[in-house]
Amino acid sequence: MELGVDSFAAAISDPSTGRTLTPVERMHHLLEEMELADRVGLDVFGIGEHHRAEFLDSAPAVILAAAAARTQRIRLTSAVTVLSAADPVRVFQEFATLDLISNGRAEIVAGRGSFVDAFPLFGLSLDDYDSLFAEKLDLLLAIRENPNVRWAGQHRPPLTGQGVFPRPLQDPLPIWVGVGGTPSSFVRAGKLGLPLMVAIIGGEPARFRPLIDLYRETGRRSGHNPKQLHVGLHSIGFLGETTEAAADEFFPGYAHTFTEIGKERGWSPTTRAHFDAQRGPTGALMIGDAETVAKKILYVNEALGGISRLTFQMGVSTVSHAAMMRSIEILGTRVAPLVREGLPRAGSIAG
Repeated sequence: MELGVDSFAAAISDPSTGRTLTPVERMHHLLEEMELADRVGLDVFGIGEHHRAEFLDSAPAVILAAAAARTQRIRLTSAVTVLSAADPVRVFQEFATLDLISNGRAEIVAGRGSFVDAFPLFGLSLDDYDSLFAEKLDLLLAIRENPNVRWAGQHRPPLTGQGVFPRPLQDPLPIWVGVGGTPSSFVRAGKLGLPLMVAIIGGEPARFRPLIDLYRETGRRSGHNPKQLHVGLHSIGFLGETTEAAADEFFPGYAHTFTEIGKERGWSPTTRAHFDAQRGPTGALMIGDAETVAKKILYVNEALGGISRLTFQMGVSTVSHAAMMRSIEILGTRVAPLVREGLPRAGSIAG
């Protein structure tokens, strides 16, 4: 199982001073976090894409390219590329270039995003929410297959054999489908035989087992080798020396973030009781000391029938840069070895 970190490059306040970091400071911190993740042996680092004031990740390929020049082995991916609001030609060119810079470490997680800000920003209609994504994913895969594409669709001018360059070092360039909880999204990924990245930010991960089974069964019925039907999880997580210390440090910023999001989406304010329930043995939050989190990863792996990748979203809370760096260090040096040691006997640990 691959383990890694995802970031939305949130423009946060330093909890020790209350001062909001400048965008330059936050970006420098982010690159230091990516360098550390590489040094401690994590497998992947993802950068999201948002078009809101509180995030600095509107151009993820640029951030990933900066990290590529400062890292050696970690895979660099979007988390996710909001493909519905992008031109697949430009997306492919950007990530192919990233692949060359990184010597073959680039990946794309293509999705529709959890916010809709990109639609009015780029002159798109929410009425086309699904058709935009389906059509643009089709074009992105066509470009990956052949540099000279003949293609026509509803939302973009046709391609009549023009070349799309540069070509990446990896052939094919890895493309995952990022999904939430919509069954049709799992079916689409299965039909295409693409690896699946599931965002689980609340509830119990085990409830996604029927959808993941649907993905796998659809893939098999579509003639794809089960070995290519990889499942990854994007989960909120944070590590500390003790479980209580990690929870106490992470909760205030987590509560603020999700209470603010809840004002837009009609959710109730986030309480400590709700947070504590979510970080329990079967909840979605991967928060605690190394042993607690490793045990939960092994439980989730068994509950979902085996996963290939798990990435930790640590940046939804206003923890200090030092605490973030320590969390990444614990994930790489202590959690990862425990998980790798425990995977062959995950059943006994999960029980």
